[in-house]
Amino acid sequence: MESYKPSTPADERRHPLSIQRAVRGALCLLVLLLTASMMLVYFGFVTAVLLRLFSNHYSRRATSFFFGSWLALWPTLFEKINKTKVIFSGDNVPDGERVLLIANHRTEVDWMYLWDLALRKARIGYIRYILKSSLMKLPVFGWAFHILEFIPVERKWEVDESTMHRMLLSFKDPQDPLWLVLFPEGTDYTEQKCIKSQKYASEKGLPVLKNVLLPKTKGFEACLREMRDSLDAVYDLTIGYKFRCPTFLDNVFGINPSEVHIHVRRITLDEIPKSETETSSWLMDTYQLKDQLLSDFSSRGHFPRPGAEGELSTAKCLANATLVITLSCICLYLTIFSFVWFKVYVSLVCAYLASATAYNFRPKPILYAGKAPVNHKTM
Repeated sequence: MESYKPSTPADERRHPLSIQRAVRGALCLLVLLLTASMMLVYFGFVTAVLLRLFSNHYSRRATSFFFGSWLALWPTLFEKINKTKVIFSGDNVPDGERVLLIANHRTEVDWMYLWDLALRKARIGYIRYILKSSLMKLPVFGWAFHILEFIPVERKWEVDESTMHRMLLSFKDPQDPLWLVLFPEGTDYTEQKCIKSQKYASEKGLPVLKNVLLPKTKGFEACLREMRDSLDAVYDLTIGYKFRCPTFLDNVFGINPSEVHIHVRRITLDEIPKSETETSSWLMDTYQLKDQLLSDFSSRGHFPRPGAEGELSTAKCLANATLVITLSCICLYLTIFSFVWFKVYVSLVCAYLASATAYNFRPKPILYAGKAPVNHKTM
């Protein structure tokens, strides 16, 4: 395990946007876009569409390998290039578990730093987010989110219930590794949203929270209702930043943050009540604990028991980046300089991915449906 070392005054300064950082960040973003495009067209379509016609299980395995390799470029950017310290505290996460993760939503990039934990546990290709549907409209990245089976929501339960039910049912097979991530607040934290949330809490007799918004319970209840029998645990993650909450461009250019702290609390399914009312109360109590953790973090500068996970291997990060960039360069060469059929193939795949993402469509196995899911907790 890595030992936590308090930051020095020099660490507290926000790095200026120098020409060097701007150029480096622009190049990194270009590489991420280029590699995503090539991985989607040449590997994502084959693994997540064609192979899925034979088996969901093997389709997910193959997709996880290629897109897990691409997603691993992000922790490499954060920790190895931009030198951001990502410090984990609290409970250790065992390998091989199927889990539901709930986390506070401090800023627009919280979910990216969960990739750092997933990479350490060899689950980065199996992480599934429940995220707002507008993110699926992002160029290239939206297609990747679709291939990775993220669940898009409108944040209107009457609209989202059927989508969540359908997709959660497809995740129940215990043969498939799964890290399902939910942000119960439904949106990122701002002072204005906090004031509105506190006013609502006062009117309804609910806890008045200072560092988080009141959690929305419907999505969490749905996840537990559909997935409880196929999960090993729930993980409550609390995210704190030193010394300012970052934006997406802060991450790209390495301006901020200097430290990301993630506190992990492992919860067994037996600890969470089954009735809807009691589940809502449990989630509200959890967010009160989270609120207190963040207050303590603000005063102390760290969460309890830091150092739960070690650093990423520089050699493995370099080897992975080399593999992804090399494959992408070969694919780019074929697209530009090879036969016209490659250009036709790329055009058709892009058209398919655009339409499939827009309508949240995924093919079902027609040649091999696979075995029926087995409840591994009764074996």
